Amino acid sequence: MQFRSAAMIVNTKSRHGQDWFDRACARFGEQDMPVDAHAVDDPDRLEAVLGEVLAKKPELVILGGGDGTISGLVDKLVGKGVVLGVLPLGTANSFARSLGVPLDLDGAVDTILKGRPKRIDLGMIDDDYYASTAAIGLSPQIAETVPHNVKRWFGRMGYLSWAALQFLKFKPFTVIVGEGKDAKRLRAVEVRISNGPFHGGTELVDEAGVASGEIVVQVVKGHVKSRLVRNWAASVLRLEARKEDTVTFRGTALRVATEPPLPISIDGEVLAKTPVVAKVAAAVIDVMVPAAN
Repeated sequence: MQFRSAAMIVNTKSRHGQDWFDRACARFGEQDMPVDAHAVDDPDRLEAVLGEVLAKKPELVILGGGDGTISGLVDKLVGKGVVLGVLPLGTANSFARSLGVPLDLDGAVDTILKGRPKRIDLGMIDDDYYASTAAIGLSPQIAETVPHNVKRWFGRMGYLSWAALQFLKFKPFTVIVGEGKDAKRLRAVEVRISNGPFHGGTELVDEAGVASGEIVVQVVKGHVKSRLVRNWAASVLRLEARKEDTVTFRGTALRVATEPPLPISIDGEVLAKTPVVAKVAAAVIDVMVPAAN
């Protein structure tokens, strides 16, 4: 698809940010595609830069960063009539995986240059849009405590090592999904509120899809935290046993509460606390995906 105007914003604090920014600019230049390119090394400035970019009314906005970067900016794209392109520069890249966007630079750029726009949903926690997955349990505990540069310096293994340390301190909790007499109460070790199947870079929520028109709440049930390890391991290995520990709820809006109240990580950033209403914003944004998807 040929765009008459395009802009690119890359979070160069992400792991491969500056390198990918330079290489992407070169690739777009080879295709004679003019791109208003911005390398942003201060994540606090990303929203302001995006606002300046949108004021010029481009047809395509390319965002380069991890799930947190994309999720934090996607609110600003809703209703603007632009198409989103994704350069996956994070550790997990769950949103890109759910879209089928390749995780290498050339593949991601080819998707933008040769792919097609697809109308997709976004998730919502109360009134906040997000791209992929919100989580309750160990994930926000990790996100709240992980040293700032662990993912950038040590990559996925560094992040997993920190996760293992936090797991030792983690405790199961009670989750209540729904309201009134229809509410379901379960003892849980994790809750995934998903707009797509990937969480933490692993395909965990098979029932969720970026264009399903529903939000999916998956509860990993259990009174002992070893159930979480078992579920993750079975999911990584794609074993049928991964479904034995989960209960799934789906709909357009679901109230989610916990005892005690707990923080919620939204695409890796802790931005909310239970209770919340998880919703789907159906068919609300266009994103470039591979032509075959």
